Amino acid sequence: MNRAIDVGLVACHCCGLLAGFSLTARQHAMKCQRCQAQLHQRIPDSLQKTWALVVTSAILYIPANLLPIMTVKQFGSGQAHTIMGGILELLDHSLYPIAILVFIASFLVPLLKIIGIILLLISVQQHWSFSRKERVLLFRLIEFVGRWSMLDIFMIALLTALVSLGQIAEIEAGQGATAFAAVVILTILAAKSFDTRLIWDHD
Repeated sequence: MNRAIDVGLVACHCCGLLAGFSLTARQHAMKCQRCQAQLHQRIPDSLQKTWALVVTSAILYIPANLLPIMTVKQFGSGQAHTIMGGILELLDHSLYPIAILVFIASFLVPLLKIIGIILLLISVQQHWSFSRKERVLLFRLIEFVGRWSMLDIFMIALLTALVSLGQIAEIEAGQGATAFAAVVILTILAAKSFDTRLIWDHD
C-alpha cells in the first residue's frame, strides 16, 4: 500500500488539499496553494512534543485526584471533596447512576486517554506493523472524547458562579480542579500534536 509521501504528495493540515512535495523542497518552506498554511510531510518533532505533553498530564493526574476539587460551604462551615471523595459520598446517598457517571467522566476517561496516547507513541517508536487501523480508531476515539472532557470543569465553574449566598451557601473550586483542567487541556494538545501518519510509515 503506497502512501502519499511515496508518490511525492503531502496533505495540508488546514484544508486537506494534496500538493506535490519534491525531495529538494524539503529544505525549503512550502505553503499550501489554497490556504497558505505551511506544508509538512510529517508534523515536526511530533513524538517529542506528544511525549512531553502526555508525561506532564500524567504527573498532574495525581494531584488532580488527591487535592480537593470542590468545597461546599453551608452556614460558614464546609467540607472539601476530592474526585473519589465525591464519588463515595454519592454512593453513600444511593445515587449510583450519578456516581458511575462521575467515576467514568472524571477518573476513568482521563486515565484511559493518557494510557491510549502512550500506547500510540510506543507503537510508532517500536515500529509495530499490526493493528494499524485499530490504532487509528483508538486515536479518533481519544480525539472525540477530548471534546467532552471539560464538562466537569464547566459544571464546577457554573456552580461556583451560581451558588454564592455568603454565609448561607457557597461553592469554591479547589486546587484539584486546576490540576484536572490542566490534565484535560494537555491531553487534548497531546492528541493534536500526534501525527497519525507515523502509524503508517515503514521502518
